[in-house]
Amino acid sequence: MAYTTINKSTDYFNTKLFTGNGGTQSVTGVGFQPDWVWLKSRSVADSPILFDAVRGVTKRIMSNSTGIETTEAQEVQSFNSDGFTVGNSDNANRSGATMVGWNWLGANGTASNTNGSITSTVSANTTAGFSIVSYTSTGSNATIGHGLGVAPAMIIFKRRSGDTENWVVYHQSLGNTKSVILNGTDAQATSSARFQDTSPTSTVFSVGTSGDVNGGSSPFIAYCFAEKTGYSKFGSYVGNGNADGTFVYTGFRPAFILLKQTTSATDWMLFDTKRDTDNAVREFLEPNTSNAEGSNPFLDIVSNGFKFRDGNDDVNKSGNTFIYMAFAEAPLVGSNNIPATAR
Repeated sequence: MAYTTINKSTDYFNTKLFTGNGGTQSVTGVGFQPDWVWLKSRSVADSPILFDAVRGVTKRIMSNSTGIETTEAQEVQSFNSDGFTVGNSDNANRSGATMVGWNWLGANGTASNTNGSITSTVSANTTAGFSIVSYTSTGSNATIGHGLGVAPAMIIFKRRSGDTENWVVYHQSLGNTKSVILNGTDAQATSSARFQDTSPTSTVFSVGTSGDVNGGSSPFIAYCFAEKTGYSKFGSYVGNGNADGTFVYTGFRPAFILLKQTTSATDWMLFDTKRDTDNAVREFLEPNTSNAEGSNPFLDIVSNGFKFRDGNDDVNKSGNTFIYMAFAEAPLVGSNNIPATAR
């Protein structure tokens, strides 16, 4: 029996490294036309910036900021068949800066979704379990269609205009009463006004009256993720605080890991296998800050998950709970019966 139907993870998610040239640059080698691009300078303290095809090219939001969406003609200028084009903005293409772009494939198109009480515009890739959802808030309890056909395990919300608001993160390991914010260090918070204490279903997610998920009459964007065996995982673990650290089973060799401690206040931590090609994995970025890339031997990436090699509070504090999202470099065993190997 096949462990996964996604034998080539880079058909749906891929990390791309490039060096800024301070002008206009076509970044190629992604392997598909991305619908969501998340960019960060590694060598310079510039804000991490996000663009997607549903909001439209040049529409920027920043994961370290409560700020609203802005139009930036010199950042991401187009989504191309094998990548994207950046202009002369320092955030996207600073001359001489080393850059990283994380890329996800949606539907390369949009559809209207009327499953919820609010009509949404959706770019959904049901094979990879990823959808981009645009909706206009009402300020009243509502449901919104996500297009995945299965319940999302994680949803990242951002208000695009009107009041400045935090990025809100729903994660299945926290449940439907709690959430964390992407742009800060806060521990988990409890609020029935965000998700109505209601878990997502196979067709919709629920939003309450909180301004950061459904405030006023404003446009919002939500990035939705469902688990796909051998390709993506959205789970939790408890740290043990030492160098023989906690092992986290994913069922695949990860290419991308984003994690956050939920018990107390710490930064988000992001690792990938393009910036760090062997163990121990040292290079990290903090998507809630503008900080340049840091280095510390935090973890090993293995054929079926990842294991911590440091007791640092940001990744492995003893007795504290962490949530994570991970995407595969290679499945443990694919439908071609080829097993993944350790790095």
